Amino acid sequence: VSELGLAGDILPVPGDHPASRNRFLYLGGALHRLPSGLGGLLRAVPPFSRALLWSGVRDLLTPAGTGPDESAHAFAQRRFGPEVADVAVDSLCRGVFAGDSRTLSVRSCFPALFQAERRRGSVLLGLALGHGAGSRPGPEAELVRRARAERWSQWSLRGGMETLARGLVAFVSPRGAELRSHTPLRHLCHRRGRWQLTLADGTITADHVVSALPAAALAEALPAEAEPLARELRLIPAASVAVVNLQYEGAALPVTGFGHLVPSSEDPALLGIVYDSVAFPEHDGTPGTPSLRLTVMLGGAWFHQSFGDPAAAAPELLLRRARAAVSDHLGLAGTPARAIVRVQQDCIPQYTLGHWERLERIQRFLKERELPLSLIGASYSGVSVNDCIASAKAAVGRLLGSLP
Repeated sequence: VSELGLAGDILPVPGDHPASRNRFLYLGGALHRLPSGLGGLLRAVPPFSRALLWSGVRDLLTPAGTGPDESAHAFAQRRFGPEVADVAVDSLCRGVFAGDSRTLSVRSCFPALFQAERRRGSVLLGLALGHGAGSRPGPEAELVRRARAERWSQWSLRGGMETLARGLVAFVSPRGAELRSHTPLRHLCHRRGRWQLTLADGTITADHVVSALPAAALAEALPAEAEPLARELRLIPAASVAVVNLQYEGAALPVTGFGHLVPSSEDPALLGIVYDSVAFPEHDGTPGTPSLRLTVMLGGAWFHQSFGDPAAAAPELLLRRARAAVSDHLGLAGTPARAIVRVQQDCIPQYTLGHWERLERIQRFLKERELPLSLIGASYSGVSVNDCIASAKAAVGRLLGSLP
């Protein structure tokens, strides 16, 4: 963001903002604010039947696991107990990955938790004590220092996150880059140390390819001799999510915060609702006009069982389901002034058990075949925007011979 000259467009959400402090779960037909601060740890706070302090004590007394991987649910149950696993971790996996905590790998999805236990024998101790001496990063941009000082929980840009993509285009275009936007890749062919990329509107030759395509899409473009690689890529699944944006005029929320998640035991079809207007009122529209924007997330790992084929899901059904959730959970029974329904097919990769081993086999294949191909993007080492930027910078660092 700093390098693209967009620092002045940042919309930060600092640590003392209601969208940072207040996050909710919907369980048992009611909204429950997630515990925060010392008081929330020392006493039982619904929906939890016991003080979370006991979960922390359990973590401190539980020996470190010896297996190479386990599901996020099994990990949480072993270290913190069944209630944390069934409610908190189940909801977290649905909110971040739109996935099932019983099939997602803790090692690949939450590496910080996995490594904390390995380092210190306790998740809490490992997180509290960090990596130890010598692990501090190098010089930071002013924007990073500000974000750390203000404890940003999230951020956006005045023109929305699309501003980031437009900023990248504006940055590289004057520097001689050839851009072909929205041009499907038909085929990749590797001959005599060079790639030939067949696009819908012609071909490009390249010494090295950096692919941010979803794993399954890249698999379909690879040549026959790379079938072992394509086979591994096809085994990285992805979840589809219906995203329903609703805007209400003159409406008010019963609570203020980031939003709420829904455990799979409460409603498998409904992942959660984000209160967009709380974090980013700048995006509400005409100043002075009371407006409330919400994003309802549906489906994920439960899409097929709840709504059928994502490619054929009826927008009317999804809208009806979203409006019913907003009415039941938040008391907003009126007709929204605006509604947008989109099904994002196979949009969030699922790091299932053994994902880390698959990545090792992929890298081993690329090295043994000496293929000049770097794999970045959400399919491999993190699904967030921040993760994707980090993996891209690391890939370029390896090409240049020095990590950034």
